[in-house]
Amino acid sequence: MRVIGLMSGTSYDAIDAAAAELTLDEDSLVLRPLGLVSESYDPELRGALAAALPPATTGLAEVCRLDTLIGQAFAAAAVRADRELCDGGAELIASHGQTVYHWVADGRVHGTLQLGQPAWIAEATGLPVVADFRPRDIAAGGQGAPLVSLFDLLWLRGRPGTPVALNLGGIANLTAPDGTAFDTGPGCALLDAAVRGLSGGRLDHDVDGALAARGTVHGPLLRRLLAEPYYALPAPKTTGKELFHFSYLRDALTGFGTLTAEDVIATLTALTARTVADAVRTVRATEVIASGGGTRNPVLMAMLGAELPGVALRSSDALGLPSAAKEAYAFAVLGFLTVHGLAGTDPASTGARHPSVLGSVTPGRDGLPPLPRADRAPLRLVLK
Repeated sequence: MRVIGLMSGTSYDAIDAAAAELTLDEDSLVLRPLGLVSESYDPELRGALAAALPPATTGLAEVCRLDTLIGQAFAAAAVRADRELCDGGAELIASHGQTVYHWVADGRVHGTLQLGQPAWIAEATGLPVVADFRPRDIAAGGQGAPLVSLFDLLWLRGRPGTPVALNLGGIANLTAPDGTAFDTGPGCALLDAAVRGLSGGRLDHDVDGALAARGTVHGPLLRRLLAEPYYALPAPKTTGKELFHFSYLRDALTGFGTLTAEDVIATLTALTARTVADAVRTVRATEVIASGGGTRNPVLMAMLGAELPGVALRSSDALGLPSAAKEAYAFAVLGFLTVHGLAGTDPASTGARHPSVLGSVTPGRDGLPPLPRADRAPLRLVLK
């Protein structure tokens, strides 16, 4: 089955559309990557999305407008991916949507909201769409994240030692072989917020870590940031921009006088490296396989390597899985599992009471095709 996975992460910079040929072969799920296309958000839409995110107060009219416009943007990315990567032969779309709120209180996740109305995708492509992956796991008592954990468990099964899959997106998360999976804290979320805020909106991220490279880590600020209670919570746990945003950083800077933008960025880069490394140490990893936008920041990767002496640190590209496309491929896999009636979660990763078949299905132009049923769940993921 040819499946297109659509993903826009917490950095909300672009919509990634990855196409894959997926086949069940006895106890293996075989994934043949067909490529990735990326569509940047229209600047006006990205600005509206940024203005609506916490800690902003947003009305229902704006939520409705964003749900429609993001759905149309996802639809355009899906149409392009079908045309360019599948020669018009895609059979299913799996859309993560755009996370705008993750409701965490009292150590539990109570709800989550991803915008990007799937009806627009189904209408534009004529294909069935699996979307709204996270709520079912939350309804079963889970965190609803990180949902890439099942993909990681299947992919890394049988690899020697204790390999850990790390995603360095806006929020960083990891998956360990025993199923332990959680958000470690900010990946690039605070970095990006600081760059935008301190540059007056002229820049939106630290390109190649250039700002951090010119700065010096400010020890007292780093210690204050590391005192954030989230880091001490046990797994499974999840977080988001509801916590890690520019106002959070502005409060943390109180009392430190005037720090240069470069020193703030260097300190935030060190914060991400330290919190990720602390998480890696808790699962006693021997190898870290990283993906996500943060892997393109050489200063962050160098700091992470320095924090983890003796632990092999490599990109998922080295294992044949393009780093930039990994999450989109993961949601293609989750959509494939859904239409085969297979669970897309591991309770050890999310804390749910049981595994769940994820998502809701929006019919395509011809309604719902006969959905294939699988006799058993795959035990491993094989890249071809």
